[in-house]
Amino acid sequence: MSLKAFHIVFVAASVILMAFLSGWSFLAYQETHSTEYLVWSLCAASSVVGLVIYGRFFLRKLRNISFL
Repeated sequence: MSLKAFHIVFVAASVILMAFLSGWSFLAYQETHSTEYLVWSLCAASSVVGLVIYGRFFLRKLRNISFL
């Protein structure tokens, strides 16, 4: 597996993890109404957006390099 392929898999796994954390934190906020969970949810959601933007930038920058 090339470094490019590993990087794409790692970013995709990070997006999935942050999306799960955001959803879980928001559900915990709805149950407890603690602002700490709301802050965690918003931070994780902004991380998802940032990681998606970074992933698109990375793919555009290295589109001429093969995955092998």
